Amino acid sequence: MNSASSDVTVPPARPAPPSVHALPNGLAAFLVFFSSGAVLVLETVALRLVGPYVGVTLQVTSSVIGIALAAIAYGAWTGGWLADRRDPRPLLAPALVLAGIATAITLPVVRYAGEVLRGGAASAILLLVALAVFVPAALLAAVTPLVVKLQLADLRRTGQVVGRLSGIGTLGGITATLLTGFVLVAALPSTVILLALAVSLGVTGLGIGWYLRRQVRTELPGPARAKAALAVLGLVGAGLTTVAPNPCDIETAYHCAKVAVDPARDSGRTLLLNSAQHSYVDLDDPRHLEYAYTKWFGAVADVVAPAGQRLDALHLGGGGFTVPRYLTATRPGTDNLVFEIDGGLIELGERDLGVRQGPDLRAVTGDARMLVAGEPADSRDLVVGDAFGHLVVPWHLATREMAAEIRRVTRPGGVYVQNVIDYPPLRFIRSELATVGAEFRHVALVAPPEALAGEQGSNFVVVASDAPLPLEAVRGRLAEVDVRASLISGAELAGFVGDALVLTDDYAPVDQLLATA
Repeated sequence: MNSASSDVTVPPARPAPPSVHALPNGLAAFLVFFSSGAVLVLETVALRLVGPYVGVTLQVTSSVIGIALAAIAYGAWTGGWLADRRDPRPLLAPALVLAGIATAITLPVVRYAGEVLRGGAASAILLLVALAVFVPAALLAAVTPLVVKLQLADLRRTGQVVGRLSGIGTLGGITATLLTGFVLVAALPSTVILLALAVSLGVTGLGIGWYLRRQVRTELPGPARAKAALAVLGLVGAGLTTVAPNPCDIETAYHCAKVAVDPARDSGRTLLLNSAQHSYVDLDDPRHLEYAYTKWFGAVADVVAPAGQRLDALHLGGGGFTVPRYLTATRPGTDNLVFEIDGGLIELGERDLGVRQGPDLRAVTGDARMLVAGEPADSRDLVVGDAFGHLVVPWHLATREMAAEIRRVTRPGGVYVQNVIDYPPLRFIRSELATVGAEFRHVALVAPPEALAGEQGSNFVVVASDAPLPLEAVRGRLAEVDVRASLISGAELAGFVGDALVLTDDYAPVDQLLATA
């Protein structure tokens, strides 16, 4: 006899009905896309916020990326933990509103803290970057797991839901990165970008709160006093931004730039990039060279050809256009071609530093490495390398391949001079000398004796040519313009360089070589 249960037909399993608490798919996608994109806007702009205080080096870039990833990890972890213990709906609006407030407060916090944490110490870099990125990024990263939890109405579609929202979040980050890097940073100051982002986050959070209140009769957690306090905090953050110290006159696509008047010289102007002194210009006397390394440049330029003879000069980096103006004044008719990656600096020079483009000066916006490749061979008598990212020569301008391009452009009797900054134990300048020496037959170095002895950091000027250098003439001119400068070459230079690494496009650890021991 069969059991009664054998005649019972078990109906097939059916998917659970969609949760009434789930968000519409379009809204869920928007929240994930928007919050993920906002994190990448913060990450990109953070480099510009901290740059004036700790520079824009590989260590700073690595710190921004690392701390942003840490914020994303902790934020997502915390958001997922909360989503499993509470209804995620009342948490979405506060997360966005708080992220907006934290974003608004970031500006004054970084600017006040930056004045205290100036310098390149690793602890200062990490702390300042954390103040710029961590809290708002962590709050924004918590949004995605909250949304995912709300959308998991059918366990059989878990992979599809998580995969779709994860992909949308990634697309939000990609879109924000490209939009910020290619459009926003070039068009707007960092202050405007962050305040606009803060307002967008706040408005979106309030909008989500209003929508959920209407749809599922939920309120933002907390009494009215707490909400009012949050609103006041956001307004205070925005207000502090207007009075916080701003190290920039203008923000270009690459720099926080400022022109300061020399109190000891009415016509003197100092160009500061990311708060570091970069160039000095005398508006009334282009022959005046204030900084030691520009005097060394001038000394070499004065003896590479008979006095007053015009030159065809190529400048890698414009800055304050000090050397092109000097050559025009001392050698009328000189053709100065300047490659400057930052078009904003060219405009600033024309506005505040007496730069006048014409037959004797042409400024081209673009990367020097790319532009040099398009120059004719044997076309320049003098090539001046003075390009920096903060205090560091960009690595792709410091390699043997770049030196080969410069040698190709330089005439057989022409001269290449390059400004390098280094500190004890002087690993970078030794490597750069080895690199330039791998391409040019004759190389010399100008620097103070204390720097050559490894006792202090300094500017160094590399002098190179395929023809024998006029060393005695250079020494004589250096003695006239800067008695502290020493010129070494030959066996003495070889002993200084030792077995230093030759930098190549494949391996050029410039930032690591510059790090002090």
